[in-house]
Amino acid sequence: MQNRLINKMNENFAEYLRDESRVCGNADSISFPKDEESIINIVKDAYNKNILLTIQGARTGLAAGAVPNGGHIINLSKMDKIISMKNVDEEYYLTVQPGLILSNLIEEVENKKICIENFSKESKKAYVKFLADKNKYFFAPDPTEKTATLGGMVACNASGAKSYLYGSTRNHVTGLKIVFIDGDKLSIQRGVYKARGRRLSFFTSENKKIELKLPKYEMPTTKNASGYFIEDNMDLIDLFIGSDGTLGIITEIEIKLKKRPNIIWGVNCFFEKEDIVIEFVQEVKKQMNCIAAIEFFDKNALEILRKQRENSSGFSKLPSVRKEMEASIYLEIHADDEEKAIEALKNIGEIMKELGNSDENTWVGRTDEDKNKLLLFRHAVPESVNMLIDSRRKDNSKITKLGTDMAVKSKDFRYIFNLYKKDLMKYNLEYAIWGHIGDNHLHVNILPRDINDFEIGKILYKNWADKVSEIGGAVSAEHGIGKIKTEFLKIMYGEEHINEMVKLKKYFDSKELLSIGNMFKIEKGSKY
Repeated sequence: MQNRLINKMNENFAEYLRDESRVCGNADSISFPKDEESIINIVKDAYNKNILLTIQGARTGLAAGAVPNGGHIINLSKMDKIISMKNVDEEYYLTVQPGLILSNLIEEVENKKICIENFSKESKKAYVKFLADKNKYFFAPDPTEKTATLGGMVACNASGAKSYLYGSTRNHVTGLKIVFIDGDKLSIQRGVYKARGRRLSFFTSENKKIELKLPKYEMPTTKNASGYFIEDNMDLIDLFIGSDGTLGIITEIEIKLKKRPNIIWGVNCFFEKEDIVIEFVQEVKKQMNCIAAIEFFDKNALEILRKQRENSSGFSKLPSVRKEMEASIYLEIHADDEEKAIEALKNIGEIMKELGNSDENTWVGRTDEDKNKLLLFRHAVPESVNMLIDSRRKDNSKITKLGTDMAVKSKDFRYIFNLYKKDLMKYNLEYAIWGHIGDNHLHVNILPRDINDFEIGKILYKNWADKVSEIGGAVSAEHGIGKIKTEFLKIMYGEEHINEMVKLKKYFDSKELLSIGNMFKIEKGSKY
């Protein structure tokens, strides 16, 4: 590719060959476009020369979706601006570039300090109204990694802790601009293009009519980020959200902001007996409607935190957890006023006591300082586990953490939880379990001590994917499929429906150049 934007790969760009999955790929070149026109020039060149393209943001993903399989990398981190705002029916919408970092968006929105230098007159008018509005606003999706980009979040339909109340990224995206592999474009607003049953048609920017016959599979009714979003009478925009960068390159994203609750308190509830935790969660879900997050940490996760607190100065601010505690549930209360929040605290305490647990086994975060300690507790668990595995990889680079991302229906949660624990203990594996128990979605993290543990862990992971699929669950609830979970997607949907997905992709990418290896493995020249 002869282009002034293109850099040949060398040691200066080595970090762009990997993401947080710890998988490492290869590429010939990389570019950092700053606008849509540059992207169009790059993809047209690649299309004409049959060069593979991999799309990247901040590379915070855990499924290797941003890891290149050769060819050229388009890294969107330089496209990081908020470019417009609108106010419709007292609701605020922002249009952002895909490389915008989530933490920067959070700060600018919550502090109402958005750079409007390049805003249009109408956008500036909306911003003036936004500043005068007495309400505070926020972007609800809450993945653990706040350095994720908005484009990456859309690509895997990211969610996080607060998805229990607010849903995944999909629920908050109202518009997209997309560049296809041949340089054609599409601008979509939610509600404009709707399928008729499983038939979907629309026009591109160059007035090319696209007519699609959508796959026949039925998605699970659980939290889900596995494969293409497909349902009867669906909205076109939802096809691209969660598509792992396989259909086109997102260049603009319109998001809807939500009013921020006046009161946000965190509560960590500790349990001396893990076996009552599921009942506690069920009662909270049944009785309370002001809970935004319900997060679980098992005994092993708590023990990892204890050790980190003792041995690492960076974790010295973590509160101390008594050794007899076998599990913890983190709850986040979102309320309009303090009276309702206090009532929620009382309700939580009553549920704990009814189940034979002391309501004194709680930490409550009301002040910013206390809430930050609880957030540190939540985020320190995955960080600590990654540090542990990285230290082990120094002795054996072939082992990695094996972390599940599967969700099931409420009625099946106890069964799958018990299955996880039974298998882990049977093979004497080291593990830690945490995650979004409110959504029946846990991350089971197998921590291999050697290659034998690693191989057994891989077998268990596949077996669990089989069981989850059999009972109508999702093999990926929030991280997407990427390149790591392609076999699990095949287990979940079967060969016939994977072939339908491949055929759908080829409507948009007939030369099989874009993000190849994500979601499913395409064999060059395959006839689906």
